[in-house]
Amino acid sequence: MSSPESPALPNYFLADLPSEATLSADMIIEACQTLKRNRERYLDARTTESRIALLSELAKNWLHPEYRFRQLALEQGPNFSGFSRPTLERGLDCFFKQLTADNLHALLEQDLGHVNRLDDLVSTHSERGSGRSAIAAAPELLVQLTPGIPPSAGLLSMALGVLARSAQFIKCSGGGSWLPRLFAHSLYEAEPKLGACLEIAEWPAAKLELDQALFGEADCVTAIGSPEVLTATRQQLAARVRFLGSCRGVSFAFITGAMLSSHNARRTAEQAAVDIVAWNRLGSLSPHVVYVEKAGGLPPEAFAEMLAEELARREESEPHGKLTAEAAAAIAGRRSFYQVRAAHSPDTLHWCSKDSNAWTVVYEADPRFQLSCLHRFIYVKGVETLGEALLNAENVRDQVSTVGLAATADKAKALAKELADWGVTRICPLGQMQNPPLTWRRDGRPSLADLVLWTDWEIA
Repeated sequence: MSSPESPALPNYFLADLPSEATLSADMIIEACQTLKRNRERYLDARTTESRIALLSELAKNWLHPEYRFRQLALEQGPNFSGFSRPTLERGLDCFFKQLTADNLHALLEQDLGHVNRLDDLVSTHSERGSGRSAIAAAPELLVQLTPGIPPSAGLLSMALGVLARSAQFIKCSGGGSWLPRLFAHSLYEAEPKLGACLEIAEWPAAKLELDQALFGEADCVTAIGSPEVLTATRQQLAARVRFLGSCRGVSFAFITGAMLSSHNARRTAEQAAVDIVAWNRLGSLSPHVVYVEKAGGLPPEAFAEMLAEELARREESEPHGKLTAEAAAAIAGRRSFYQVRAAHSPDTLHWCSKDSNAWTVVYEADPRFQLSCLHRFIYVKGVETLGEALLNAENVRDQVSTVGLAATADKAKALAKELADWGVTRICPLGQMQNPPLTWRRDGRPSLADLVLWTDWEIA
């Protein structure tokens, strides 16, 4: 449920109800059945091109400084999300710049083979040669369980649901409905009939009766979370309900020695800082560890110091924002541990923001992969080769989502192949880790193609 201090918006969605309002299973069932009726009336006949035009135009609005919902997001966002205004501004810009007509067309062609695959029986060149056509159908009611952090994940889920032509019930994690709610209102304002095919709500995990009511109406459920959360969700679903679970995962960066020459080192530190500052390192695409190849112009420990200097500069232009008491305590405890270790061992060095918990850099000679406590807390570790880094990350091998790579052009492909062979599903330039393209295959799976069911027509 939304906070009582939420900005005044029309009561179009369950998330708009005051915090003292109580949701019931009957309310959830009625909302789902209304969504299905509205989809049949208003959405089912909408062409793919019309939905692409709507989404791309809406994205342009969100990029405009005077757009009402963008202003609300930036003005009220620090109070509701904990992100500073500059962090929100950068994150929203990165997301909505991807949501273009060209990128949506590219996604459809990549995942479905044809832009009009959701509208009619159509054929690609190879399908015509074998006498086949096909059409793809999205779920009637798509239930999406979205994480509140980073908010871009929830926005992307909603946009994909619109593109697929599904009615959607978006259940947000605790405290995470604020920005998806603004996006839903912007959709409703742009096209009320399409907005009537959306529902946004938030309730605690303990409200199992609400989950059961929601899942009982769903045709397909998507979720992003830990393996334990995904398993628990799957167990609540009937056999007829398709489930698409995406593990949050972990990520790291790898920097080759050639990128640490006197000419490149500062730029490389800047790129690493971008990935650490974006969404305050709270997304699964943000690095826990930056592995630095030792045979470079700058030793790993010197690079760690340079990264600390860059994070200090970033704090001036893009401050961290408000921390919860729990997060602040976790950072303070971890800092204290490394301060003591650094005082007694030359193998550990430690830098941090003064008078705040905004950022922390820890250099360790021990190359073993470690999970950081997020919030711009980063480890830097030296290794001889990428192979050594992968050996020391073996304990999270099946969980790695993204590797940010800083390498020269002549070395990058071989390193990318080594990472692919190890099981990494996304490799990107350092500085782009939390800004994946719209066509990104999350967890190595096609985001749009996984939503649909196919009908193949073998032409006589």
